[in-house]
This record gives sequence, structure tokens and C-alpha cells, in this order.
Amino acid sequence: MVFWNRSKKPIEAKSADLTSPEDWLKEAFGISVSGNTITDQDALTVPAVSSAIRLISEAAASLKIEIVAIDEEGNEAVDKTHSLNSLLSGNVNDWTDSFSFIRDLISQALQNDAGGLAWVNRVDGKPAEIIHYTSGNITVEYATTGTREPSYKLANRPVPSSDVIHLKSPFSKSPLSLAKEAIATAKQMERHAGSLFKNGARPGGVIESPGKLGEAGFKAMKAAWRAAHEGADNAGKTAFLWDGATFKPLAMNSTDAQFLENRKFGIMEVARAFRVPPAMLYELDRATWSNSEQQGREFLVYTLEPWLRALEGALSRALFNDSERGMWSIRFERDDLTRADLGSRAVAYSSLIASRVLNPNEARQWEGLPAYAEGNAFVNPNIDTNKPEPSDGAE
Repeated sequence: MVFWNRSKKPIEAKSADLTSPEDWLKEAFGISVSGNTITDQDALTVPAVSSAIRLISEAAASLKIEIVAIDEEGNEAVDKTHSLNSLLSGNVNDWTDSFSFIRDLISQALQNDAGGLAWVNRVDGKPAEIIHYTSGNITVEYATTGTREPSYKLANRPVPSSDVIHLKSPFSKSPLSLAKEAIATAKQMERHAGSLFKNGARPGGVIESPGKLGEAGFKAMKAAWRAAHEGADNAGKTAFLWDGATFKPLAMNSTDAQFLENRKFGIMEVARAFRVPPAMLYELDRATWSNSEQQGREFLVYTLEPWLRALEGALSRALFNDSERGMWSIRFERDDLTRADLGSRAVAYSSLIASRVLNPNEARQWEGLPAYAEGNAFVNPNIDTNKPEPSDGAE
């Protein structure tokens, strides 16, 4: 195509390339060019997104937090006397319990590029409370040098980095931000579904007339049809037409027929973004008893474990000083998530005790039961018939 200009040479206009359309062509077809098609609050209204965030944050917050002492040889033992136990296992401040704090901190990191941020209030150099502020109250900036050392401000006032718990996502981007386009697509499909079924947005069929009805005839036929056949009470009644008119039902096209599959694909995209097994977001099309158990293990290893490691590091860095980090550490007790059913545990304990890997008191400790006097001996109860029956009294 050539456009002529009287005072200049002809200018050749390039035709639009549909393989890489320009912004104006995208906008003409309703395609976003901004890259930010949905707000964070709207993203949370997508059930798969809110379910994934709750799954990760609540699973981590459900775990018991322990302070472990580290000896000179690197051996670890739970220290139940440490002052941080009351802070991390009770209330982190006067209005927030530890479960809510951990849940909200991870949830914030899953949604915000800055990560989850909380401030440690110290009294006489010791952590007295932890305050988790809403997004934007604590800001972080990184050094332009290769170290990318962070500096923090609380209400625009500089605070030491040692007083800030900072839980970051990979790539300095939250999973929600990285998957915003996929989430926006899922949201648009939800809106389309709402409009599709609201007040019967898709007609069940059309009435065709061989002759010209005219405006009066059209209005009369329309009113009579609606009065006779619309509404739940009139469902299934016989239709009557006149003047040779016929009713033609509308069939769903291929795109409409795949609408449910497209919505399921949206759940899969969210699952990929948050690294959550689809079955745990209740997308159960391909779920079986065996692969659901396997996906549960994958959730622990590939989804939850990296967040737990990062959170343990963030808490230890902010709650211990340089000299204390070599002596104590913070651990999440994972046994509650890897715990099998009672029958499987009984078989495992019996095998471990019989092979003298565990003694009975160690197995009872795992179950939260008190020790008994004869329970510290490493014996095989299946072949040692001379041992007295164990008592229920504590050692």
C-alpha cells in the first residue's frame, strides 16, 4: 500500500504483521499491552491463587518451631529453656500469635516483590517482640554494587538490617507477580463464565420466520414466547409457533466446548507458578490414591522445604547476634507433615525397635508419650522372652 504526498516522494506504509502485532492492533482485539492486567487484590479472588497461598503459608505456620543448641562438634539438641521459645511458640507481640505471624509473613512474600518484612524490637539487646507491618511500611533498597547489600527503612527512618526479618522469593519477584498474566487470564475466564450464565447470557436457540414480521409482529411473538416458555416453572413445555416460524437450537462451537478445559488449564498454570501439585488445589482429574500420596511428598520436598529453609535463615539472622548464631539455631519440626497413619507408624516402630535402631522410649518420645523404666534398653522384644513386662511409670 502506498500513500502519496504532493510535496514529497511517495512513502511506503508497512502492512501490519499479525505474527508480531503493534500495540494499536493488540488493543483493537482487546489484548493487554501494559503487562499488568490484574491487581494483587483481584488476583487473590481467583480461587486457585488464594488456595495456593493459603496452602503454603498455613502448612508452614502449622509446624512447631524449636530452638536448638549446637555443641562444639556440631550436634544439635532442642533447648526448651531459651528465651526465644516463648516468643516463637507463643505470641510474637501483644496482639499477634506466632501462627498468624508466620502465616502472614510467608503470605506477604508470596504476593509482594519486596518479600515478607517484619521488625524486631529489642530491649537491652534482646528480642522482646516482633512486629509484622503491612506492605509498604518497611522498605528495602539494594546497593548498586555487586554485593546488593540491603538497607531498610521503617516509616522512612533507617533501621539496622539486623533488626529486620526479610523473607525473599527467588528472582526478587513474588510468584504472584511472575504469574500475573496467567492469573489475569484465569480471572477473565471467571468473568466470562459469570456473564455467560447470568440471566441465560447464551440463548438456547433462535426463531426463524420465512416472512417479514414487522415491528409489531416481532414484539408480539417475543412477548408471547417469553410469557409461555421463560422461567423455571415453564421449563419443558411444548413450544407453539405461527406463520411458518421455526425454532433452531444453537449448538456450542469448539471454543465454547473447550471452555471448561481452558479453566482447568488456568488452575494448572497457577499450580506451576506456586510449585504446588494440582491435586492439592483440588484439580483432581488425574489424581489417584497412589499419585496423590506422591504429590503430597513432592509438596513437602519441592514446595514447602525451600520456604522453610529460607524462613529459618531469616529468623536466625535477625533473632541471634553474631556470637549466638554458632551456638543456637531455629528449626521447624517437620515430623508432623511427614507423619504416617497410626498403623504405618506402629509397623515402623516395631521394626526399628526389633532391629535395635531405636529403643522403646525413643519411639514413645516421637509419639509424645512418657518414658517407662525399662524402655531405654536396646533389645528385640520378639526374641527376648525373659524381659519383664514394661510398666507405665516414668523412669
